[in-house]
Amino acid sequence: MFPYLQTILSIGIGEANMKVAIFTEDLYEDVEFWYPFYRLKEAGHQPVVIGSGRKEVFQGKHGVPNRADLSIKEARSSDFDAVIVPGGYAPDKMRMYPEFAQMVRLMYDEGKLVASICHGPWVLASAGILSGRKVTCWSSLKDDMMNAGARFLDQEVVIDGNIITSRMPDDLPAFMSEVLRHLSSGRDAQAARMAAASATGR
Repeated sequence: MFPYLQTILSIGIGEANMKVAIFTEDLYEDVEFWYPFYRLKEAGHQPVVIGSGRKEVFQGKHGVPNRADLSIKEARSSDFDAVIVPGGYAPDKMRMYPEFAQMVRLMYDEGKLVASICHGPWVLASAGILSGRKVTCWSSLKDDMMNAGARFLDQEVVIDGNIITSRMPDDLPAFMSEVLRHLSSGRDAQAARMAAASATGR
């Protein structure tokens, strides 16, 4: 049996999947949280909900509650392979907690996926990672993105290195297709590294 396949079978597919932080706060855009959350689960990844810590359960714009698994003060970038920042009015509240932006900055610097939709790129701007990068967002944030040094593109999904952004709920299928494609590439690379380590006995 090829070492790559042997490693995949021996470790189990779940262990090769990605752990993804999803940020939350009150007045998040419900569909922009739950669509990525369940698409990640469907693909075998592990979404982890991270809140501000001021309470455990947050309410969406349309009244759907979600419960945080961790507070942002407890979360460590080294524990995650990617982060998703949904939109709604929650990102405005997240900016009151600098740890959200700090975690995004660390993950960006580590080469991990930073994905955001609608008003979510506000947090990316606070993280200081947009200078010279191509992004999209809800149209009213265009000036904020440009003032952060980004090049704004009015497209359903924009990919620039390890940053993926989209504009609004209607863009979610394209947004999550690219997020999952990126995570799949990372999973394959991780499995290949494990296979190589197994083959060399390390």
